[in-house]
Amino acid sequence: MKRMTLAITLALTALTVKAGEKECQSEMYHNYVDASLEWYQDLVSVAVEQDESLTDVAEWFLNGRRTHFLFNRTAVDWYLSNEPEKLQLALSVESWLTLDQAEIRALSESQHALSDDAKAMYELRQAKPHKQNYQLRSAFADLLSHPDKIDGPLKSYNEKMTQLAEMNCQQ
Repeated sequence: MKRMTLAITLALTALTVKAGEKECQSEMYHNYVDASLEWYQDLVSVAVEQDESLTDVAEWFLNGRRTHFLFNRTAVDWYLSNEPEKLQLALSVESWLTLDQAEIRALSESQHALSDDAKAMYELRQAKPHKQNYQLRSAFADLLSHPDKIDGPLKSYNEKMTQLAEMNCQQ
């Protein structure tokens, strides 16, 4: 009886540790998504501040980034719970999910839990770029080649990414 109790206690402890590890990994990925979306929002804000004609393309760009990151966040959570071997958890957080276009298309056409989000992601990738996409990308290139113009947002993003790199989810 004591052995059975000990075995059950050890099994429950192992499950609790695994669950805690997955919760930590999920939180870590959510923090990465939040930091990335905030970075893109800040970058777009500075670009539009310098050239108001980029307002429409900037909103289009941000909607695309939101679709991308929110799909990835949903997918990472699903894979953490169901198929953790599909994630590259030994790599840095931004490299955990490696779904290629064919995999996203297959998910979008399936009855999978991720199919609706995958469909939005696939359609985004297949969509025609905004007519001012080049101008926005050029504005970003200019800002990134003059980091003093984006010093605050860049420091904030780098600090958040450093904090994420220092997180340890292994129990």
